[in-house]
Amino acid sequence: MESEHRTLVRRLSLACGVLFLITYVTSITALALFQPVLDDPAGYIAGAGQDGRIILGVVLELALIAANIGTAVVLIPLFRRTRPVLSFGFLAARIVESTFIGAGILFVLGIVSLRSDDAGAASMAVSLAALKDWTFLLGPGITVGIGNGLILGYLLYRSGLVPRRMALLGIIGGPVLVASGIAVLFGAVEAGGVVQSVATAPEFVWELFLGVYLTVRGLRMSPGAGDAEGAVAGMQPAM
Repeated sequence: MESEHRTLVRRLSLACGVLFLITYVTSITALALFQPVLDDPAGYIAGAGQDGRIILGVVLELALIAANIGTAVVLIPLFRRTRPVLSFGFLAARIVESTFIGAGILFVLGIVSLRSDDAGAASMAVSLAALKDWTFLLGPGITVGIGNGLILGYLLYRSGLVPRRMALLGIIGGPVLVASGIAVLFGAVEAGGVVQSVATAPEFVWELFLGVYLTVRGLRMSPGAGDAEGAVAGMQPAM
């Protein structure tokens, strides 16, 4: 039975690690593909446009939404008995983040559709681009700090399923990311500026670590690793 548990944990680890890596690849690539729309929306709809590039970015962000929610779903069996509120809280945070991402997709597609309208649509395109920026701030810029940073960092720190020193990056980096996002919201910090970039670094490293560590090493099930034993026991009802 113990070997079966370890096999299941390893499979969950691999799935979660791969999903985290997918979120990295899709989010970074999609943001790069969206730049013509976000940097100069009025110029985009007035020009020939690069609709194929934008649609590819949309597809990648749809994959990002699926991977985002997947990272929470595959971890629920580990924590639903020992930390049920936090495990479902993490899932809820991922859903909220994905909702903001989905809204951003709609705003980008709205800009693309305006290319068939007259020149008066330029101001509307600028407004849609601004809304896309706000969804990015409220979703990946703030909600991520609560879900991936604080909640998931705490879950993995308490369980000992990953090195605790790395889990501290999430516990500390999450609130720092949230604080910087709120500062941007109130205009105290420039969006995308040095302060926000520095504040994002701990969360960035934490999530990248999770993707690589869970894919290559998997969750630690060694004796004394916090309440890891209880986490594995929490999967028994599903077996």
